Amino acid sequence: MTKQEIHMDIPEVSEEILSEDPSVLPQTYIVIQLNPEISAKTLQWIIEKIKGRRRNGGGELIVFRQPYIKEEPIYLHVSASKIKFLECAEEMELVKMDIHGQMREFTVGELDDFLSEGMHVDDLLTTAEKQTIVRNELENIRALLEDHHVPGFNMVTLYEGQSILQVCMEANIVLKMYPLHEAETLKKLGRKWYLSVFRKQPFEEIRLYFGESIALYFTFLGYYTMALIVPVILGFLQLLLSIETVPFFCIFNVVWVTVFLEVWKRKSNELAFQWGTIGMTSLDLPRVNFRGPMSSDEVTGKLQPQYPRWKTNVKMYCVSLPISFLCTLGSFVIMLVSFWIEDGLKNIDSRWAAHTIHIPSIVYTGVVYVMNVYYRKLATFLTEWENHRTQSQYDRHRVTKLVLFEFVNNFMSLFYIAFIIQDMDMLRTQLATMLIILQAINNLQEAVLPFIWKFYVTKVTQLRKLFSFLSKLHSKNVDNRYMSTNDFKEEPLKNIPQLEIDDPRVNIAIREGDMEEYEGTYDDYLEMFIQFGYVILFSSVYPIAGFWAIFNNVLEIRADAFKLCMVYQRPMARRVKDIGAWQRWFSILGAISILTNCGLLFLSPQMRRKGSNFGQVEWVLIFVLLEHFLLALRYILHITIPDKPLWVRVALAKRNYESKQALKHERSQKCRRLLTRKFKTVHGSHAR
Repeated sequence: MTKQEIHMDIPEVSEEILSEDPSVLPQTYIVIQLNPEISAKTLQWIIEKIKGRRRNGGGELIVFRQPYIKEEPIYLHVSASKIKFLECAEEMELVKMDIHGQMREFTVGELDDFLSEGMHVDDLLTTAEKQTIVRNELENIRALLEDHHVPGFNMVTLYEGQSILQVCMEANIVLKMYPLHEAETLKKLGRKWYLSVFRKQPFEEIRLYFGESIALYFTFLGYYTMALIVPVILGFLQLLLSIETVPFFCIFNVVWVTVFLEVWKRKSNELAFQWGTIGMTSLDLPRVNFRGPMSSDEVTGKLQPQYPRWKTNVKMYCVSLPISFLCTLGSFVIMLVSFWIEDGLKNIDSRWAAHTIHIPSIVYTGVVYVMNVYYRKLATFLTEWENHRTQSQYDRHRVTKLVLFEFVNNFMSLFYIAFIIQDMDMLRTQLATMLIILQAINNLQEAVLPFIWKFYVTKVTQLRKLFSFLSKLHSKNVDNRYMSTNDFKEEPLKNIPQLEIDDPRVNIAIREGDMEEYEGTYDDYLEMFIQFGYVILFSSVYPIAGFWAIFNNVLEIRADAFKLCMVYQRPMARRVKDIGAWQRWFSILGAISILTNCGLLFLSPQMRRKGSNFGQVEWVLIFVLLEHFLLALRYILHITIPDKPLWVRVALAKRNYESKQALKHERSQKCRRLLTRKFKTVHGSHAR
């Protein structure tokens, strides 16, 4: 839909609510930091691409700048007009609540239906949604057929359909792209969030500020923490009663994890419906790095990059999968070698053995850390090379590669202790160490150390840069509006509006540009995944594992909230409908827990005493029967608990029915007009 069509479709209030003062620069939604060594030709080309018409490959966005300082990065502020936001909201099929309280796709022609009494059009879309729209438009500025390379950088080649800004970031032409924090909103959010220990998390405010992806992570973390209360109570009862509870906890863990995951799936679908993301599919807009020739999409008819799915599958199963398997196998072999060396040192009768026995474990820890760093880069490269269409597909396959590797590094040593060494006291000690000490170190490393580094080191650098920046601005060569320098880059910058020197966004953009970038929720989910594994795989021999998990999670919520609000740049808002591949991997852990708990049950002294007359065959048969019984119980719980609550299913069915009725009404009206014209024409010819 074009802007002219939108103006025609918007109701009578459009002139009032869509009017904008051209003398006032709009709110900044994305800041683009450009390399100070960029050529004037390249700078002009980038600005024209951002501002240009869509039919000419542009983004149709509003661009303004900070005062330019020679040898300093160039800061471009990007926003959009009210018309552009409404146009993109309809194109992206954003779901909003109408005045009747129903969630449905926003359409410009029915704008009044989404504006409640006293509501301004500026309040229709959240800040996170506006950031998503601007980011989406920037990332979808794609190279045209005539764009062979980046002007001024002949070595940086382009091909049709490639995301221009992504290419510029890879070539170090664009240094960073980030949204700005809102100080007052962030302060209010912080008081309700990380500064309040016993208060419920403000999930809706988190979503409005950071977007659905981060809000869903904190919702999952809070939901999981509350679910741990039941195993914690049972664990303390076991300590008080001092009885053997391995058989009970083995069965309880299986039931608890299945019910928890199924109920969470319901909660996730409920939130997705409320947030308007439940309809997201693999046919959604392609991600920024999706490569392929531009052609008409079979579903939408829009011009988008296209790439055969079979090529992606060949890359995944013939290249990426074998490489990932070999890396995982290598990690497992290194772990075994570490254990063998340690066992060998224990058997050496020497006064040096006591001092060297822990060296293999220390070396193994260092090797695992290095392997994790390089394997993460390899997994990211392979997933990017596979060329997945949507961001959710990309995340799912990247997570799968990484989780397999992390599973071996974090859990295989516990499997070795439990089922090879069969030392339950050692297993209990190892679990306690990982749940208490390692998680405390992680929280310290994630939030406290980065803040100290930021405050005592980065702050000095930022102040020095800011002082240098302001002193240059107020020097005799600078007036109140533009620099009087002869720098060649000043020419393309003179064609776009400039922020005033005292505009707070100038300092904020510089300060936040030096902050560390938040890389997404992967590491946060990974911590929960590993902790979840400790709790359900082996906690039958350590029943108070749930208590330490809750204790850690209460700290984790505040630490993660603190780092998002105070340590990192504001992350780009992302729309999601669920926790993606993590739901599958948590379920896989639940299935594996059946095997581990059954194994621990039959290794327990209580069971050994009761089955002292059983032979090996009898033990195997009992193990298989119990394992199949628990798998059947898990399956029954899975099919008994629906994925979506009844009210969500009814609301979706109602929305589908209303869509069909609206389409049917539109077709009937069109058919009636055609028949009316034909009827009049026929009778007119007969009348003659």
